[in-house]
Amino acid sequence: MAVSDHIQWFKDQFFAEMAQATQDTVFDPDMLCALAFQETGSIWGILRKKAGLSPKDVVRLCCGDTLDAPNRRAFPKTRAHLDAAPQGAQMFQIARKALLDMAAHIDGYKFAFKRPDKFCHGFGVFQYDIQFFKTNPDYFLNREYEAFSGTLHHAMVELKSCLKKRGLQDRASITDAEFLTIAITYNTGRYRASKGLKQGHQSGGKFYGEHMRDYLAIARRMPNPDLNQTQPVPAGTAVVDKPMALRAFGRWMHVETMTTSLRLRMSPTISQPLTKNVVAELPCGWPVRSFGESAVDGFEHIEVEMGGTVFHGYAASQYLKDGKTPVVVPKVAGGAMLPVEMPRKAGTVTTRMQNANAHSLNEAKMPGRKGSTPDTLRDDLAGIVNYLNPAQDTHVRYQPRAGLTFCNIYAHDFCALAGAYLPRVWWTADALAAMQAGHSVAPRYGNTIREMRANDLFRWLVSYGQDFGWRRVSTPTDVQHSANLGAVALIIARRKDDGRSGHVSMVVPEGAGGLARRLSDGSVSAPLQSQAGSTNFNYSAGRTDWWKATKFADSALWVHA
Repeated sequence: MAVSDHIQWFKDQFFAEMAQATQDTVFDPDMLCALAFQETGSIWGILRKKAGLSPKDVVRLCCGDTLDAPNRRAFPKTRAHLDAAPQGAQMFQIARKALLDMAAHIDGYKFAFKRPDKFCHGFGVFQYDIQFFKTNPDYFLNREYEAFSGTLHHAMVELKSCLKKRGLQDRASITDAEFLTIAITYNTGRYRASKGLKQGHQSGGKFYGEHMRDYLAIARRMPNPDLNQTQPVPAGTAVVDKPMALRAFGRWMHVETMTTSLRLRMSPTISQPLTKNVVAELPCGWPVRSFGESAVDGFEHIEVEMGGTVFHGYAASQYLKDGKTPVVVPKVAGGAMLPVEMPRKAGTVTTRMQNANAHSLNEAKMPGRKGSTPDTLRDDLAGIVNYLNPAQDTHVRYQPRAGLTFCNIYAHDFCALAGAYLPRVWWTADALAAMQAGHSVAPRYGNTIREMRANDLFRWLVSYGQDFGWRRVSTPTDVQHSANLGAVALIIARRKDDGRSGHVSMVVPEGAGGLARRLSDGSVSAPLQSQAGSTNFNYSAGRTDWWKATKFADSALWVHA
């Protein structure tokens, strides 16, 4: 089944109605497209290609689920159970006809013609189970589900109810990850944090929540009917969650430490070890905004935007001063940063079997990231790990030697194959100054460009990452979720002693290579990673919070769509 084609058709047909229904809510048409495909895409995906069927007919015919006892526990377990209910016999006739009308077009349901007691249990594009016939009989008896407006209205009522169950009813917006918890609640009636997305109906090796994650990402790729408003996401690029908008409403302040950075903590306490509850390090002069609350034990509740993502937490009040100061990031003339690679002699090849140097890999037939669905993007990233294979002894490019480690080079190679720029070499300060003055600068090793270590990459991401498509995320859960969508993701830490090695590790999609480690509340404590370093591995969750070790001055999580 061409999922992308089906979802695009659905969006084209019903976008206006979905946009109107979701106006002034936290939901949007893409969310509804994903939900509709998960619920009945296997039906309308076939019906839409049937000759003579209009979109109205396709909607009218959407029904499903014929399981009876012992495979069904909810009302009605059997036809007799339904017949015994008030107006149950009438409901059976409606449910029976709906099933046969659909089965006339769907081969997988033709068995129903030979089994006279079979009837459908799910009604409408967004599915409403017949168990609710007892409390909402008119919806079924009046066949409101046969019109898109009817099934859409009921879906919105249910989604708002699930929003309240999740405690998100007062939010002005939600993330895609939060919507997935609502979708699981829509399917199962509740969300168990400890299970993450592995909840709901299971099919094709995935749970309901995992299917919804992928379908929503596919819907996000598809252009809206107004092509001037939204363009399709190109192949080889993942769709990742948009960052939340700033919610703080109090006074603007800025960090004033005059020496080191200021630690933003998850709670108004100094943890042991000191870095355990640190969310981010705030540079001196960085603007922050208060939530307008009274300080707690000398800590101010604040929110801050860094690297394209909003962070919130607590920072020591004594280092926060009133007033917003601008953040100045160096740019070259014209405002665009210029990527650079180490020049090479024509005909030379850099391979995995050679000792590392300043050149990038240029072997023949290297894999890349070319997929256009989460499944294919995840496969592409797995192919890159398997190709680079840092655990392979013969891939000496990544093997530690003479006290040197090569996490930076593995990260560069991984990103290069995946289509995300992470420099192996970068412009010197003099070269950048010349470019800022409007001069053209050629890459010359040791003169205008220099090699980048992990500590250098950390600073480069802070200063230039957003110019090259990188966005910082706030939690291990966020970075693993992005990787699972097929994005390039990494964890990087800068050493306190700049002469010592920092570290960078790639975060990779969960799957055959392994799983992240999660806490009882479902949050990720250690993402699934792939790295070179003092220890090389293709897949491992590694040490929990390694990036918060006291030897590191700062750490960050970054993703690239």
